[in-house]
Amino acid sequence: MSEEKNLYTFENPEYRKTYWHTCSHVLAQAMKRLHPEVKLAIGPAIENGFYYDFDTPEPFSETQLAELEAEMRKICKEKLKLERFELPRAEALALMEEKGEPYKVELINDLPEDAVISFYRQGEFTDLCAGPHLDSTGRIKGNAIKLTACNAAYWRGDSNRQTLQRIYGVAFPKKDELDEYLAKIEEAKKRDHRKLGRELGLFMLRDEGPGFPFFLPKGMVLRNTLIDYWRQVHKRYGYVEISTPMMLNRQLWERSGHWDHYKDNMYTTVIDGTDFAIKPMNCPGGMLVYSSQPHSYRDLPLRVGELGLVHRHELSGALHGLFRVRCFTQDDAHIFMTWDQMKDEIKNVVRLFDEVYSVFGLSYQIEVSTMPEDHMGDEKDWDFATETLKAAVEELGKDYVINEGDGAFYGPKLDFHLADSLGRTWQCGTIQLDMQLPERFELEYVGEDGEKHRPVMIHRVVLGSIERFIGVITEHFAGAFPTWLSPVQVKVLPVTDRAAEYADQVASKLDNMGFRVEVDHRNEKIGKKIREAQLEKVPYMLVVGDRDMENGTVSPRHRADGDLGAMSFDEFAALLTDVVNTKAKK
Repeated sequence: MSEEKNLYTFENPEYRKTYWHTCSHVLAQAMKRLHPEVKLAIGPAIENGFYYDFDTPEPFSETQLAELEAEMRKICKEKLKLERFELPRAEALALMEEKGEPYKVELINDLPEDAVISFYRQGEFTDLCAGPHLDSTGRIKGNAIKLTACNAAYWRGDSNRQTLQRIYGVAFPKKDELDEYLAKIEEAKKRDHRKLGRELGLFMLRDEGPGFPFFLPKGMVLRNTLIDYWRQVHKRYGYVEISTPMMLNRQLWERSGHWDHYKDNMYTTVIDGTDFAIKPMNCPGGMLVYSSQPHSYRDLPLRVGELGLVHRHELSGALHGLFRVRCFTQDDAHIFMTWDQMKDEIKNVVRLFDEVYSVFGLSYQIEVSTMPEDHMGDEKDWDFATETLKAAVEELGKDYVINEGDGAFYGPKLDFHLADSLGRTWQCGTIQLDMQLPERFELEYVGEDGEKHRPVMIHRVVLGSIERFIGVITEHFAGAFPTWLSPVQVKVLPVTDRAAEYADQVASKLDNMGFRVEVDHRNEKIGKKIREAQLEKVPYMLVVGDRDMENGTVSPRHRADGDLGAMSFDEFAALLTDVVNTKAKK
């Protein structure tokens, strides 16, 4: 009985999608009531709500969105029944032409000849739609609807077609659920890594280089600390590090298959009459490194890491802070192994992921992506690789979901969806099995039998890209990075000019111990210095005054815990050392 009940709650993703899809029709009906001249395009449910595209020359103001919300609430109160009906092509076209809906006419014309053409009617409003929908607008809680934005969008995503206005919305079965969601959205705005990146002096984005981020001094400290940690972990897990060229010739990219499948996303040039491309990924260079010398089964598994700067041509409208850029550093690794080493290597990578993600307080869900239709290679190999992925995860006691048909063309994969402090998910880590590149590059090793064999390979990233991961953890920590990662770990705040020299001595001793420290020598009140250090998200502030000079003490304050009380320098240094060495999350 409870399972049946859950079918009609937001715990069921299909019900949630149907609910939001119906909301998009309510939005379209409200639009036609208030603005009958507006033409309808499409209105699907999406991951976090719904939208509808309208042909209207101007974006809608907040006042107009509020008016649409009010009309949507009226429609919900009217409890209009949603009725599905089908029409032959000619009658369907005539209906939409009569209603003056040219976008619907185009959609019908583009349907296959044998397609079922269905509509949904609610009151006076009818829309072309495959469904499904709720049975009544009364199922929607009117006071739990919110229209969140209005942005420009191209008809059918084509920049050469009509510019439409896309209105986004979200709705929930209960008002308090909407309030909770909107509170998270407001908190997410405060944590926006683009905003915090400016305020904290981490990075900048300029029109002179769209999609090509500039890292500032404090951002470089953060970046290099993250990279240092990456290197430490990978050394412990048995990886060697390489670096491959940023630009390689067309012949290599044709051999790897990227020229045919990825050319439009690659930056190319001509050198000495030969086509070259800036690398969009590190893999082909890694193949050349492996093939540069002979290998025995005793060398395997061979774990090879690379922090490679790659470039991809992303459309300008898709660029988004550090989350979507045109150049980024992939924390790549390629593992060359025998088929019977596959499961143990997968488990080894998952353990590495566990260690890294736990340091940042990030939980995750694993997705197993299986063979797509346009796959390469033998299906038996695919089945073996997919079952090996599942078995490795199960033996580690991990849960997973199946993402049917979403594997790479060369092999199945595990995707790791990280959950941050706001419950948002980010796809960062991936483990991809590849049976094809070793074949294309004719990679070999000599087995115990003295014969040559083809290795199998894992592609994997743990952070995804250094830039994007910095964006993720900036929002996850709201800019208040753990002490070990913070660009400035300690700020020494002299209370008076008399304490300035002592403040410098304290800072110098901390600096010599390897800590990142600054001194605020400004002629400002101590309260203002503390407030500004708090805004800069500095983990520890050392307030030093006359008494500290006399006693050789410091008075630390933590940005979250407040005043820690006076202590000796050695006591504070020991505290700081422990926090940094254990990578505590404070």
